[in-house]
Amino acid sequence: MNTKPYIKKHKDRFINELIELLKIPSISADPAYKNDVIKTSEHIKKSLEDAGCDQVEICETPGYPIVYGEKIINPDLPTVLVYGHYDVQPPDPINLWDSPPFEPVIKNTELHPEGAIFARGACDDKGQMYMHVKALEYLTANNELPCNVKFMIEGEEEVGSESLGWFLENNREKLANDVILISDTGMISKEVPSITTGLRGLSYVEVEVTGPNRDLHSGLYGGAVANPINILCDMIAQLHDENNHITIPGFYDKVEELSKEERAEMAKAPFSQEDYNKALDIAQEHGEKGYTTNERNSIRPTLDVNGIWGGYTGEGAKTVIASKAYAKISMRLVPDQDWKEITDLFQKHFESIAPKSVKVKVSPHHGGTAYVTPIDSVGYQAASKAYEDTFGKTPIPQRSGGSIPIVALFEKELNSKSILMGFGLDSDAIHSPNEHFGIWNYLKGIETIPHFYKHFATMSK
Repeated sequence: MNTKPYIKKHKDRFINELIELLKIPSISADPAYKNDVIKTSEHIKKSLEDAGCDQVEICETPGYPIVYGEKIINPDLPTVLVYGHYDVQPPDPINLWDSPPFEPVIKNTELHPEGAIFARGACDDKGQMYMHVKALEYLTANNELPCNVKFMIEGEEEVGSESLGWFLENNREKLANDVILISDTGMISKEVPSITTGLRGLSYVEVEVTGPNRDLHSGLYGGAVANPINILCDMIAQLHDENNHITIPGFYDKVEELSKEERAEMAKAPFSQEDYNKALDIAQEHGEKGYTTNERNSIRPTLDVNGIWGGYTGEGAKTVIASKAYAKISMRLVPDQDWKEITDLFQKHFESIAPKSVKVKVSPHHGGTAYVTPIDSVGYQAASKAYEDTFGKTPIPQRSGGSIPIVALFEKELNSKSILMGFGLDSDAIHSPNEHFGIWNYLKGIETIPHFYKHFATMSK
């Protein structure tokens, strides 16, 4: 199998097709973009048809539609189900983007001298999802597809995949497969390929602190009435101790403690704390005492404030004590932590530390379970061999700090293991201003994915 000549011939078209997809602002979190999200699903449907799928349909759900496609060459052969998502994160804050988030541009960078596409969704997940579409195109155009392929591309991943469980329950036979292939993760570097073997779970909540029944003059009332913003900040500060240990009672009761041997294996992955700090422009790392940076962001649970607001934030000054203050808080979880249980523990604790001078409301948003995939499975071994074919070296198994809540759901509903073949980099600024995806990475994914099919089909016999 030699994918390089085909990719070289169609390189410009592959890039231009992704750029057109990135122009559509498919922001699932904001109802104002509903038509754009639906438009993107229609765009994906046509792309799958053009790539060679024999059957493609837009499946309605209680939320945004799921695009399903399939190429069945022989029912007796193994079947790979490709999962991805076409929705994207909100681009805010817009003023921190160097170019408009939905007007993709290609720029050369130090890490990407061959160019990177800057746009919201470039890496997460439109670029990585579209690699699979183009990989199928190569396989069908050259009559080299060695197994059956199904696609399930959803539009709610960035808001918790609320409709996906419903879809799985109602379409188990349609989605039947031997392995699930996902590219919504990253790798260590362009020189050091890796396969994600673990994902953290997630609990996401919004909190509201209410003081007086209206905004007050800070001169007339200051010092005599509780200021919800001050109190919210104090309550948030109480959620960690001096060792950056989360203080919620019961939070760590089910946390998996890795052995010294497992931690030693993780430490073999190349990592420079100096380069890490330099890339983020920070003077010193920060985290839970007793753990390394790579352990803190992968095998340990966390609690972070994702947004906080209240009072006057416009230009100039307004002397006011706000009636309300708000924050959005996410907790990344590790194996054995149940996100619903953690959400309940958070709510009880947060309400308990509030002074009587305010009222507190905790609103759960969404969550998901952590996941670990075995490295001795046929799927993992096939992925490893695919990287060896195109990178010339064996990939390193690596746990990720991110969350893809539906991976554990797949195993429960479809009884399938997921293989996480990501080609993004930590520096791609996903969920942040100036998100981008290296053209080299994009094309390398298209080059590598067909090799997975080849090895998986051979090893499954």
